[in-house]
Amino acid sequence: MTEGNQSGAPVVEVQHARPLPVLVLADVSGSMDQDKKIETLNDAMASMINSFAAEDSLYGEITVGVITFGGAEARLHQPLVPASQAHWNSMSAGGRTPLGAALDLARTVLEDPEAVPKRAFQPTLVLVSDGIPTDEWEPALERLLASPRGKKATRLAVAVGPEAGGPAYQVLERFVANPAIPVVRTDELDRVRQFFQWVTVSVATRVRSGSPDDLSTFDSDELYDLTD
Repeated sequence: MTEGNQSGAPVVEVQHARPLPVLVLADVSGSMDQDKKIETLNDAMASMINSFAAEDSLYGEITVGVITFGGAEARLHQPLVPASQAHWNSMSAGGRTPLGAALDLARTVLEDPEAVPKRAFQPTLVLVSDGIPTDEWEPALERLLASPRGKKATRLAVAVGPEAGGPAYQVLERFVANPAIPVVRTDELDRVRQFFQWVTVSVATRVRSGSPDDLSTFDSDELYDLTD
């Protein structure tokens, strides 16, 4: 759209690419400080953000945010911004596992029109955890899944260690809430890297397409291949 200004020169309205939000909920409880879990997660996150920052598409712009939950609280470790503007600061681990607080904070971020404007594409939520929540997480999950953005989001999860079918694994299954999308379970840290590489490719493929909200090309078979 072009309009005239007081000097008579035309003013060109620049149409920015629509945001494609990726919000990671990262468990940074004390158990994540064992066996190089947090170091591996930091490396995987940094690599994903760098790859997103290199994407150049006319259809959409990948934005990235990270919520950490550990100790007594959840906090916005990385505000939801274009990947090219994100500056990754490594996470540290310690304390308990307040997943409920993280789910409520995720809902708040998704409902913030400055972080996720109405014109944004459907977000991707990624939950990473290695244990059982230590707060009231179920009401918070219900609130997230009832929210407009939360219920439409593509929700993914990786269980770093918990047995398939166990209580901690079942929490992640309820977060995903989609029988067609498996929770990736791994005892091998290389699988964590591979999971985030899959997320990177999946989101990049969406943003390059003409219809990033069309998930018909979503291939969950590769997630099953990553699951122990």
